[in-house]
Amino acid sequence: MRIGLVGLGRMGAAMRSRLTETGAEVLAFDIAPGHGGVARLEDVAAPLVLLSLPDARAVGAVLDGLLPALTAGAVIADTSTISPIEARAFAARAEAAGHAYLDAPVSGGPAGAAAGTLTVMLGGTEAALERARPGLERIAARILHVGASGAGQVAKLVNNLLVATHLVVAGEALRIGTAAGVSAEALLSVVNSASGRSAVTEVNLPRWVLSASFDSGFTAGLMRKDARLAMDLARAVGAAPSACGAAVAAWEGASLADDADFNRIAALLMAGDAA
Repeated sequence: MRIGLVGLGRMGAAMRSRLTETGAEVLAFDIAPGHGGVARLEDVAAPLVLLSLPDARAVGAVLDGLLPALTAGAVIADTSTISPIEARAFAARAEAAGHAYLDAPVSGGPAGAAAGTLTVMLGGTEAALERARPGLERIAARILHVGASGAGQVAKLVNNLLVATHLVVAGEALRIGTAAGVSAEALLSVVNSASGRSAVTEVNLPRWVLSASFDSGFTAGLMRKDARLAMDLARAVGAAPSACGAAVAAWEGASLADDADFNRIAALLMAGDAA
């Protein structure tokens, strides 16, 4: 199977590795020099092209050069996290050019991409999904068709807003418990056996925070970007998130570099020095 791939950052490189391992012919290109792959964007033209890009501006620029190079009926599956409004506009552009665009943001990070265990949250038509499915199944364990164009991005922003909020509230709650004389490890053993548990308490805190490894592959800058997109969406639909809004404010005010691992926010809050 021939698959195009645009974007060779940590996620894109992991996708390329996984696709190659599964026997796909991967035509890869990166918008920044020095990442290897084919020489020109047009050279990634294939029946299925995956995008893994930092923002909507990069996606738009890639589509400018890519859409004219594709053969009729090609499918673009965009794993980038962007605004649902922008995703719908890109889908309309692709349709006008005779192709299909799926918003297909993912969860699972570079490790999940390399292992083929990503979760894909997909917006677009069923017909386009079925054409893309054989390629997506090479990198994903779960493909969740959420709805029409833009729905995948809505789901991703809701998910990441919850993760951002859970990290903040878990860090604050553990700070209270440790200040009262109980270790974070003991507290988590209870929380994860009771109703307060979440993916953050079950996975993020033990794996990346308490271990102090902080090597999840997802940065604080990316989480801030996603949280801002979620707040933009909230304003666009007339929803005013108070609790999640407070958590996003904590992210914006934290003394945490954009290139730091995103799980460090919980460590800062546990230590009481996030500001």
